[in-house]
Amino acid sequence: MGLPLNHPQTLTTSYGGASSAGTRSENQDAFVVREPRLQSELETKGMLACIADGVSCSEHGQKASHTSVMQFVADYYATPDSWSVRRSAIQVLTSLNTWLYEQSLKQPLKHNGLVTTFSAVVVKSNTAYLFHVGDSRVYLLRQGKLRLLTRDHQRTNIGKAAYLTRALGMDSKLEVDFQTLAVETGDLFLLSTDGVHDFITDQQLVNVIQNQHQGFETRSQALTELAIENGSQDNVTSLLVSIDHVPNLTLHEFQQQSLNQVVPPPLKVNNRIDSYTVTKVLHAGTRSHVYEVTQEQTERKYILKAPSLLHVEDKQALLDISNEYWVGTHVNSHRIMRTYPRPADSPFLYLLCEPIEGITLRQWMLDNPTPSLDTVRSIVAEIVKAVRVLQRLDMVHRDLKPENVMISESLQVTLIDLGSVSVKALDEARQEQGAQMPKGAANYIAPEYLNGNEATTISDLFSVAVITYEMLSGTLPYKAMIARSVDNARHQQWKYQSIQITNPELPLWLDMALKKACHPNPQHRYQALGEFLLDLSQPNKALMKQYETSPLIKKHPLLFWKGATALLALLAAIELMLLLI
Repeated sequence: MGLPLNHPQTLTTSYGGASSAGTRSENQDAFVVREPRLQSELETKGMLACIADGVSCSEHGQKASHTSVMQFVADYYATPDSWSVRRSAIQVLTSLNTWLYEQSLKQPLKHNGLVTTFSAVVVKSNTAYLFHVGDSRVYLLRQGKLRLLTRDHQRTNIGKAAYLTRALGMDSKLEVDFQTLAVETGDLFLLSTDGVHDFITDQQLVNVIQNQHQGFETRSQALTELAIENGSQDNVTSLLVSIDHVPNLTLHEFQQQSLNQVVPPPLKVNNRIDSYTVTKVLHAGTRSHVYEVTQEQTERKYILKAPSLLHVEDKQALLDISNEYWVGTHVNSHRIMRTYPRPADSPFLYLLCEPIEGITLRQWMLDNPTPSLDTVRSIVAEIVKAVRVLQRLDMVHRDLKPENVMISESLQVTLIDLGSVSVKALDEARQEQGAQMPKGAANYIAPEYLNGNEATTISDLFSVAVITYEMLSGTLPYKAMIARSVDNARHQQWKYQSIQITNPELPLWLDMALKKACHPNPQHRYQALGEFLLDLSQPNKALMKQYETSPLIKKHPLLFWKGATALLALLAAIELMLLLI
């Protein structure tokens, strides 16, 4: 039996750099790479590579570049773990710029300040964060194609050499170029100073850095030597950083990608999206569209789910796709629908799911309106097993209903539609204030969740009990609410209707078990899923004793009020006769 949770693998990188004074007497370039040894630091701050090139006209160029890279690394990893990568880096660069600028003001000659270019790449989980000022550069080599990620902050006067327009220490105010980039396994970043990239063509760069027979330090050395051979009179520095493996996307990263992607239009059979061809339209609703698709290269079948265009402006609906993806990729159980990553370069927002054999429980109920009690018990036991998978992982489904339960011919159950699943660790990390407003069919959602309180496994038990009641009777234990009345459901009168009214053949002890399992107050429900399953199979003596000793108004409220009405009518008749005598 495998682990129930698929733990994301750790980010792993390789790197190597080289730096030389070249034809000059002093090397004013500098670079630093830091890959944290602590997993916690790698997850919160990531690995970092930076490069700097001190201005050559200053006697303090070396001091400026070396101080910048060393201090940036030290101060970046000293910022609070709760800070974002962007805030941490910008805060440190701003402080560095202020110090360099103040030191420059102390120099007797204006050109002798502490000024340097600076470029950094921070790789955290699946994302690269780029910070850049000056004319050092950052390139990305992906699948054999070289791409320049930064722009040079320089100008060239007619007949004169280029000069910097932006750099660390140049001005009291600092403007830093910032961008993020989703990284992939196999990506290769090149950081270089102008003494290298100004004297090597892009094709030469690619030829050298793609040479897999050499290590990254050797390749970096080859770049610096080639630049000198091509006539570079400057310091030469290059640094290569390889992304050897990226972990699974965090929920936050996937959410941010989702909000920037395009909701695809409704598709028809034979339409293509990325490398998938639609073979069947399974559902077209106001919330989502579901298709059976085939991956062209592998001919493997998937279920593709995309939000409706009606929800293109609904941020929460788009984030639900992210939540469903995260849960489906992290839970390793055949009882929970599995999801797969879509192509990394896809501009579209959709979810790829495993195809599940069988039909929804709703369809099964329509096909089997009068199932045997034993069959219902078997199905409920399967649903409870699936809920237990989530419970062990500190998750709550929060939207259990017949439409979200798939059932096979052998009565095996798989839970689908994971967009509303609550994950305790993620909720805690987001520091959510209160529960999210529930969506879906209000008839199956526990009252406490409808009222804005936190949903628990006991809330899922309520849903399971309502489903059980409906399978046995064809009706609901409480007054049915309109499908879209979640906002008004807080005003529901939770008066349990005995299942014996619609199915008098069912025993009283079973009715008592159902009544307890879907009690409006979670404290009065079963506190363990197994207790409910047990009481579906045999009488609970404590429940029956409680029933027998309870007053008539609680045991048989309808009979009580009928009797009370008859008694009042009799008293009224007697009073009338006495008046007539």
